[in-house]
Amino acid sequence: MSGFDWDILLPALAAGLLILSTHVPFGMRVLQRGVIFADIAVAQIAGLGVVMAGLAGLEQQPWLVQGVAVASALCGAAVLAWLERAATEVKEAGIGLAFVLAATLGILLMSRDVHAGEHLKDMLVGQILWVSNTQLLATGLLSAVVLLAWRVLRARQGHFVFYALFALVVTASVQLAGIYLVFASLIVPALATHKLKRWRLQVAYAVGIAGYVLGLLVSVWLDLPAGAAIVWMLVLSGAPVLLRPARA
Repeated sequence: MSGFDWDILLPALAAGLLILSTHVPFGMRVLQRGVIFADIAVAQIAGLGVVMAGLAGLEQQPWLVQGVAVASALCGAAVLAWLERAATEVKEAGIGLAFVLAATLGILLMSRDVHAGEHLKDMLVGQILWVSNTQLLATGLLSAVVLLAWRVLRARQGHFVFYALFALVVTASVQLAGIYLVFASLIVPALATHKLKRWRLQVAYAVGIAGYVLGLLVSVWLDLPAGAAIVWMLVLSGAPVLLRPARA
């Protein structure tokens, strides 16, 4: 343990805790609403905004990058809210199509970039081991604001309000952890605990925290990509809860 670089691991763990703070309750609501692929679609659309900002030469202006990413995600949220309201029977198909279109447009936009492969990898699996203090601070403030809004507006959450708040947290988290880990953070704790009637939220957070801690340790021990390792550890942490025998 003494050989670990805690200056890298602790910020990565802090990023994971910030992601879980919003993604666990949002994941439960996504599961309840039956829009499972909404999270990965919004994450992909937010990632597309980051790609577009990069191609526009805004890398050195992080607030502009965030503005473009948030605007993209909110546009995606508006589309998904419309699908859920106006096309209920085929909403999952529409959400899936939105994901595919955003993903392929990102590939087309990056097709002439010599670093496209690396950018695509970062967008999908993230670079959680290299988060900065500025990213943590910004994400922490955003998470606090969204959780407060979630609580205040809980009784008045229409389709767009839900998706707009959802888009804000996903926009921040996808830049910390990548699309795959954002999807797993939303779905795995919620899915693992969906049968629980008591202590569901607390157990879901415990599953998420265990997954991030174990994933980070495994990635360091075995020199594996942290994002992919955390995804697997989230699933392994949630499996005993999901598969435990129901009490009579």
